[in-house]
Amino acid sequence: MSGTLRRLRSDDTSIRQLAAHHLNRLYYAARNPDGYNADGIDVFAEDWDNLLILDACRYDYFADESSLDGTLESRISRASATREWVHANFTDRRLHDVVYVSANPNYRKVADDIGAEVHAYVDVWQDDTLVGEENTIVPPETVTEHALDAAERYPNKRLLVHYVQPHYPFIGPTGEEHFDPAATLKQISREYDVTSELLERAYRENVEIALEEADRLVQSLSGKTVVSSDHGELLGERLFPIPLRAYGHPVGVYMDELVRVPWHVHEDGDRRRIVAEAPSERDDVDERELESQLRNLGYVT
Repeated sequence: MSGTLRRLRSDDTSIRQLAAHHLNRLYYAARNPDGYNADGIDVFAEDWDNLLILDACRYDYFADESSLDGTLESRISRASATREWVHANFTDRRLHDVVYVSANPNYRKVADDIGAEVHAYVDVWQDDTLVGEENTIVPPETVTEHALDAAERYPNKRLLVHYVQPHYPFIGPTGEEHFDPAATLKQISREYDVTSELLERAYRENVEIALEEADRLVQSLSGKTVVSSDHGELLGERLFPIPLRAYGHPVGVYMDELVRVPWHVHEDGDRRRIVAEAPSERDDVDERELESQLRNLGYVT
């Protein structure tokens, strides 16, 4: 087969896949006219003092690997991707009782456009220890340290802490050996000879790594702490209604693997007295660095 013919067939396959993805999104959009999953929870209407978000963490993998103290339940997310989750939960809200510590810059990217305000926002991905690194994906221990600092600085605020892991890239031993950290999960599935068993093992290791740090933070925080996720992850499951095999977390597709998230509740000591106050001054961010960080996470191609 000539190279030109192979490219034509490859392009034709890509077009069919894009069309199938679009039709699947239309199926869910027709049932959710507000632009997000109407069955999902408003995370800020839930009862918590501290909310820890493990990005792209599936409920089933969390349930298998978690040894956290407390009670595990599940919730349905309003979104199947982080920026959609930000839009669905933050739009036109003055959350002046919330301090948001995040290693995922999607909130920073869109906050002004969607009219969102929190009391304080901590860009963990700008941590000085990451400067000069080729790929500045924030390790979970760095997020924990910033969260502990924020809990001390803002004792009368609700604390929202957003870890990157288990979101790709995979940082466990399997991931480091077999996966390119500069590629997205969809690129990995399309361009590399990766078995489903290898992919699932690398993802599970990321879940374990995230849970280790979540446990450290849970044990250090007082009040009511919830460990949850913004959305799940597809590891080769077939979409619905058009059964296209998919990887990652396509926007606007509300399959169970993408929207059923853990809701683990741990209570320790007295509840905090939460007070809403005017936002603190926000640090400036270099737009090019912001785009670069989003690209490292696979949001910008």
